[in-house]
Amino acid sequence: MASDSDIPPGLGDVKAQVYAQGGNEHEWRPFKHTRLYTNAFIIEGNKLLLGFKKRGFGAGLYNGFGGKVEPGETPAQAARRELQEEAGIDAPLEYAGRLFFVVTGVESVFDIRIYVAREYVGVPTESDEMRPRWFALSEDSLYARRLAQSDPQADPPIPGQVAPPVPSVDGDLPDIPYDQMWADDIYWLPHLVRGGCFVGRADFDEGNVMRRYWFGSVPHCKGD
Repeated sequence: MASDSDIPPGLGDVKAQVYAQGGNEHEWRPFKHTRLYTNAFIIEGNKLLLGFKKRGFGAGLYNGFGGKVEPGETPAQAARRELQEEAGIDAPLEYAGRLFFVVTGVESVFDIRIYVAREYVGVPTESDEMRPRWFALSEDSLYARRLAQSDPQADPPIPGQVAPPVPSVDGDLPDIPYDQMWADDIYWLPHLVRGGCFVGRADFDEGNVMRRYWFGSVPHCKGD
């Protein structure tokens, strides 16, 4: 387990086993304001549903479905609402982790609750903001073994858990587009798919470049 002094500022009182970190020559950036967000992912068998962001912050990148938690909502309620608005589907979302992002040029910090579901109701439908698309969940795709920039630290074990193999993919679904996603995703998406819980922080420079990052697995999923 990481000691309290190792946990990045912003993640609070959490017990985690660090499995990836970098940029330690840099100090964590200070922050004043945080804003609560959600991000939800749908897994169906050997497929992962992502959305192509058509406008706003993160436009041109693939991500899960989510957004700001509005006054009077819990993060879980906001996650379900955003999934319905952005992808036209409903799902029994379960809490999977927390991410804390400090981004150059953005005043408020992104304090993000991550959710996942392995079933859903409805038909994924394009919205004004997101274009849903299925991607393969083969081992090669999940761990980006076909990408030149793949990182062996992105294949972390989940402490205390025997991970089931990722099923092979039938058909011609594209690989997970890590080169069109936020740079941190490769460090925690495998945890999400395999049912692990995690926390992490990343400080970003301009151009989706991580200045410093830290990711750890936690033994129990406990959301807000």
